[in-house]
Amino acid sequence: MLIWMPDEQSLTIEIDRHDDHVRVSCRGKLIAGVNDFLYTKVRELMPSYKRIVLDLTDLTVMDSMGLGTIVRLYVNAKSSRCSLELINVAPRIQQLLGITGLLNVLTTIGEDRMRM
Repeated sequence: MLIWMPDEQSLTIEIDRHDDHVRVSCRGKLIAGVNDFLYTKVRELMPSYKRIVLDLTDLTVMDSMGLGTIVRLYVNAKSSRCSLELINVAPRIQQLLGITGLLNVLTTIGEDRMRM
């Protein structure tokens, strides 16, 4: 379990590595200024893991840059033959994904359906 904090006020991620997947728990705000931090850390995991789970339980805010980061990760995962899944998406974030049509593209699952 590793924890990185580029800015305590905005985003903290925790990475839990397992044999067949990695879980990245996000806490705080996925906004401009910290979005590249998440992208870089998750992108580094793609060669080693074919299943990456982004746990958004404690993600409170996502702006357009954060949304773009999720899309970039999804595209990179597909090209790396990797699965990117979102779990525990808060209603406000889920609404944003719905408005943009990304709920139909991204794999979102609930904690009870987690294959861990």
